[in-house]
Amino acid sequence: MLLARFLKDFVSIGHLRLIDADGHRHDFGDPGATPSVTIRLHDKALHRKMALQPRLAVGEAYMEGRLTIEEGDIAGFFEVVGRNLKNLERDDAVGRLAASFRRNIARPIQQNNPMHRARQNVAHHYDLSDDLFDLFLDEDRQYSCAYFATPNDSLEQAQEAKKRHIAAKLLLQPGQKVLDIGSGWGGLGLYLARIADVDVTGVTLSKEQHEVSNRRAREAGLSDRVRFLLQDYRELEGPYDRIVSVGMFEHVGSRHYLEYFRKVRELMTDSGVMLLHAIGRFSEPGNTNAWLRKYIFPGGYTPALSEVFTRLEQTRLLATDMEILKTHYAETLKHWHQRFAVNRDRIHGLYDERFCRMWEFYLLGCEAVFRFDDQMVFQIQIAKDRYATPETRDYMVDWERAHA
Repeated sequence: MLLARFLKDFVSIGHLRLIDADGHRHDFGDPGATPSVTIRLHDKALHRKMALQPRLAVGEAYMEGRLTIEEGDIAGFFEVVGRNLKNLERDDAVGRLAASFRRNIARPIQQNNPMHRARQNVAHHYDLSDDLFDLFLDEDRQYSCAYFATPNDSLEQAQEAKKRHIAAKLLLQPGQKVLDIGSGWGGLGLYLARIADVDVTGVTLSKEQHEVSNRRAREAGLSDRVRFLLQDYRELEGPYDRIVSVGMFEHVGSRHYLEYFRKVRELMTDSGVMLLHAIGRFSEPGNTNAWLRKYIFPGGYTPALSEVFTRLEQTRLLATDMEILKTHYAETLKHWHQRFAVNRDRIHGLYDERFCRMWEFYLLGCEAVFRFDDQMVFQIQIAKDRYATPETRDYMVDWERAHA
């Protein structure tokens, strides 16, 4: 069986038992090792599909109930998969040819995000039921990587620390004009306005987020200096003293990075500072997972740092500071899945079993790639003028301690 040959080469760490659609058992890896999990296939068509298109076929089979977990659980399955992901890459002529096709032909097509498509892509994910996000996010609805100062931090503590960490890098002064590109449900913008007495404009393409964030600003009594626009960042006019963007750059697409940074430069004052917080990859430029692109984040892509810095250089913007958060997102996703699992029955009531299985696969799959594969989060501080920021990083630590 083609699938058995594929899995024999794939599983070198842990143990995976496969019960195929004919009821035959196959063991891969070390049966005495951990993690260990048993899966069952309920469709013979999967025998071939999973060998030829594992990234897409496995996710579809799980969400449709054609792949079930017989022993262990879905989290254990992803630990086995995550620890063996490096074995998916073929270092031979065929593998290099496939990688070249994905990079040079498929990726430019997949990442074409003009304004109308960007709005459609955002609506696909962020305009879901408003109740859904309350059931697995923190109280402030921070839908991006948290900052865990200690492994024992709660999700609320880690998300508060993330906002504080970002604010420290912005060098905020009272009365400054701040732009939040991809402002979500408004939590970061409201935080910056409260803690630093700045004027904040946020932009989002999600109708749901736009409504919620402006309501939050009114309820907080901050409508006089915090507003959120249902608008593409490319339509804005500046200037702004500070720009922040958290979890939005992943939706820009590599074809538009030069356009993005040119617009940032246009919107920024000569002494301005930006903080860009986004998911990236440790490896060279690649492609978005086929299942994730199809079902969760159409148009999404996490860049290699080489792609980001090349475009920065071409716009004469300066990277004045950079930090890599290696596994903070894995811990964030772990917390999100735990809350999702606790509220699974309520989420099932909002949607259905297929949706629940799809989001389980999404949350646990993403945790696995942040914990075991090439995904990470980067924060880049950007300026036009090298003298816009101090020479040492002491000011960041001092600011965070003063506002803890």
